Amino acid sequence: MRKALIVGIDHYDHLNLLTGCVNDAFAVRAAVLRNSDGTLNFPSPQVVTGTNSEQRVFKRDLKEAVRKLFADDSDIALFYFAGHGYIEDTGGFLCASDSETGDDGLALAELMHIVNRSRARNKVIVLDSCHSGAAGNSAVAAGIAEISDGVTILTASTADQESYETPGGGAGVFTSLFVDALNGAAANLVGDITPGSVYAHIDQSLGPWAQRPVFKTNVKTFVSLRRSEPPIALADLQALTTHFPSPDLRFQLDPTFEPERSAGERDGTSIPLPDPAHTAVFTVLQRYVKVNLVRPVDAPHMWHAAMQSKSCELTVLGQHYWSLVDKGLI
Repeated sequence: MRKALIVGIDHYDHLNLLTGCVNDAFAVRAAVLRNSDGTLNFPSPQVVTGTNSEQRVFKRDLKEAVRKLFADDSDIALFYFAGHGYIEDTGGFLCASDSETGDDGLALAELMHIVNRSRARNKVIVLDSCHSGAAGNSAVAAGIAEISDGVTILTASTADQESYETPGGGAGVFTSLFVDALNGAAANLVGDITPGSVYAHIDQSLGPWAQRPVFKTNVKTFVSLRRSEPPIALADLQALTTHFPSPDLRFQLDPTFEPERSAGERDGTSIPLPDPAHTAVFTVLQRYVKVNLVRPVDAPHMWHAAMQSKSCELTVLGQHYWSLVDKGLI
């Protein structure tokens, strides 16, 4: 059972109005609803939006929705929030539509109390709000996070920073990258998109001078937030150990592996003709090159490696996936 609560609040009775949070909420819903192959991922995600004065999100309702999300033993409970955030010396807050000062919103300490006591096996909190990096921080020890087993927190900014919208408004910078990651930018070679890979994508995209995302986790293994189309077929990936019996092997090539010939090479008698069995293997090797599993040795491209009877070898990433295949983990 996979449950998701997605909240986006643009309308505030007393605080500045926002313009992109509701859009962000629906973008996240579209991204998590189904896997790339069309299968359901988070069935019937609950979307709560504060759009205008007629459709507001009250603190009591936000807190109750969070309680219901984390109330049972679901496989994964995902909470996403986009809206105003506030921080003071007593901690951080998520602001509801009826917040007047900020410190009357849902306290991050209350949120984490609910999350840490939840029986859900995986609890994932994603916050696109100012000062959201304070989530999970200890109330008594600076620089210490207190999160229970199975909890992961991903926030748009540190406790001291604001969270920004894209130029022109309409979407949050953080959430735009979060959705890109879910849509495949953060997928590994088997198509899994994990909180760790999502953070890595956002971290690299924001750079050192922009708002800095925060990642806190206490898990033994990462859960997959969504499955994307893998960049290489599983059968090809599992064949790594067939083509490379050892991870440090240099695979010897020759012109019979390369199917393409120029006019002069076709007419010459010194260059052997392509071997269909070899060219089939060479096609797989080239797929490995495209996803950085294999590289030619002492040659700029695989074509040169074959035509010059050189070799190819596993990259560091290739050796990692070779080990996973060898251990039966893929």
